[in-house]
Amino acid sequence: MLAGAAALAAAIAASSAAVRAGNGSLHPGPLSRADAFARARVLTALGQKMFFDPALSASGKQACSSCHDPHHAFGPASASPVEMGGPDLDRPGVRAVPSLRYLQAAPAFTEHFYDSEDEGDESVDNGPTGGLTWDGRADHGKDQAKIPLLSPFEMANKDAAAVAAGLRKAAYADDFKAAFGDDVFDRPDDALAAAAEALGTFEQSPADFYPYSSRYDAFLAGKATLSAQELHGRELFEDETKGNCASCHLSEPANDGEPPQFTDFGLIAIAVPRNPAIPANADPAYADLGLCGPLRTDFKGRTEYCGLFKTPTLRNVALRRSFFHNGEFHTLRDAVAFYASRDTDPGRWYPRNADGTVQKYDDLPKAYWPNLNQDPPFDGRKPGDKPALDDAEIDDIVAFLQTLTDADQR
Repeated sequence: MLAGAAALAAAIAASSAAVRAGNGSLHPGPLSRADAFARARVLTALGQKMFFDPALSASGKQACSSCHDPHHAFGPASASPVEMGGPDLDRPGVRAVPSLRYLQAAPAFTEHFYDSEDEGDESVDNGPTGGLTWDGRADHGKDQAKIPLLSPFEMANKDAAAVAAGLRKAAYADDFKAAFGDDVFDRPDDALAAAAEALGTFEQSPADFYPYSSRYDAFLAGKATLSAQELHGRELFEDETKGNCASCHLSEPANDGEPPQFTDFGLIAIAVPRNPAIPANADPAYADLGLCGPLRTDFKGRTEYCGLFKTPTLRNVALRRSFFHNGEFHTLRDAVAFYASRDTDPGRWYPRNADGTVQKYDDLPKAYWPNLNQDPPFDGRKPGDKPALDDAEIDDIVAFLQTLTDADQR
């Protein structure tokens, strides 16, 4: 990567159409292929510096990397369901921190996603799909990057001016001006947009964010083998009558040969149990309803979307120490077992009332239960029915999922 103001300026100067220092423009005109790559290298280097800089937070102690640890596939290192932030690092978040790896292929959010671009072929409407974050409210990395910078329970900058002030004091301030104009810090909104663009560009770096270096990738390339247990786990993972995991967590290469993303980027409701360890949940009237709020506001009141959350990629899932949007589970085995027995053994997962009855789906108001996914392995099963997966089969699926860890994380 390029580093230092001189190298940065040299890279920009090499492109006649690239951003020029002092021109006040954040968006260059049409670029040649070489110039576009040069600009991407510049912004990647700048975004990397910002990503690891705690001075960009109100506390001065929290960087992007504090929650998105590169040694944990750019996910959280802790088992805490939410992370602490704010000006004094004493404000808890409300959702588990997702990994930033393998987001490069996520499409922009749409309410109606079709398998084919030709809607005339009567392809199935897969419903809400795409976007970033647990509720899909950011379409691109540069949009997502603004969220933690300004969130009151994350990096907690008061406004764009606070971000610009932090950047002005940074060791790489000259690099920033070389890329976006000598007066960029005098234009706070532009400085925030530029910061988000640089962070978003860094988060598209293949070596860091989508290396495709897992043992499963090597297996698909014919360069590695899987054990009998892992192969059986893969079979169960893909079997529509057993785990049926691959219906949402796509496990086969795309038609164009792109490695599997292990997500269809859709949003579904599965009624993960309420997590009492999240401070917001101490209020019985509070409910995190995902796509219909409270963090996302454009679908407020759309009851058919309440309880829906993004299907995350399962790449590097074995590294996680908390699972699902609320971090309720702390082992990969429990996460898989929940799918297998949510409805056949609800007493295992949900709390009980004083009379012993189970508070099924306790984190989703009953009005929204019709939104719950009922595809296999749920499949309309009832308490006492045989689950789709037995204990040994759950273990095999977990073994398969452990093959999805990237080489640099092992």
